[in-house]
Amino acid sequence: MFNILVVEDNADMRELFCTVLADHGYNSIPAVDGADALRVMEKEYIDLIVADIMMPNMDGYELTKSLRDAAYTLPILMVTAKDQFDDIQRGFRAGTDDYMIKPINVKELVLRVEALLRRAKISSEKKIVVGSTILNYDALTVTLHGKELTLPQKEFYLLYKLLSYPNKIFTRQQLMDEIWGMFSETDERTVNTHINRLREKFSDCSDFEIVTVRGLGYKAVKKNE
Repeated sequence: MFNILVVEDNADMRELFCTVLADHGYNSIPAVDGADALRVMEKEYIDLIVADIMMPNMDGYELTKSLRDAAYTLPILMVTAKDQFDDIQRGFRAGTDDYMIKPINVKELVLRVEALLRRAKISSEKKIVVGSTILNYDALTVTLHGKELTLPQKEFYLLYKLLSYPNKIFTRQQLMDEIWGMFSETDERTVNTHINRLREKFSDCSDFEIVTVRGLGYKAVKKNE
């Protein structure tokens, strides 16, 4: 099940969006403003954000920019009453992926969420298949040589992220911010430890390998391509 973070200071709108998304099979998580959203993301893995712009404490522009500056790549859909071109332009320059103007047609909202998730290369089944290796996101399992292995949550998310974008280099800080949270007190050596554990567990895997890119970070490489 996809985790959708709904960031909206209006309680009625927040409840409406959460209810509609839940009715369509998503796990909707509410936040009252950008600062609250960041606190949620410290504890929850989020697949997509629906965010209002005009909010107290931290608005949608600030939230989006802070996430993009921290190398978060998850899709962001801005929802707002601000319909001037300059406002829309500012939203896209901050890093949003899509923009909807209130009043919102909730059916269209769901369609846009579905499209953004497809664009983010996340399959509707939340599975990744690399050769004979299958990653099942909801179960946190990896099937290798016909045997199912359950991974600790952080190890699975790390492997899933790398295999979602083969050959793409992720810095340790990028992985740290996205999987452990922007404000985690854990240092980057934790990423190294988890990478080493994954390498040990998949040392006999003929489908992929995790490569260290000296001075930069890590990438997953498919072996049979």
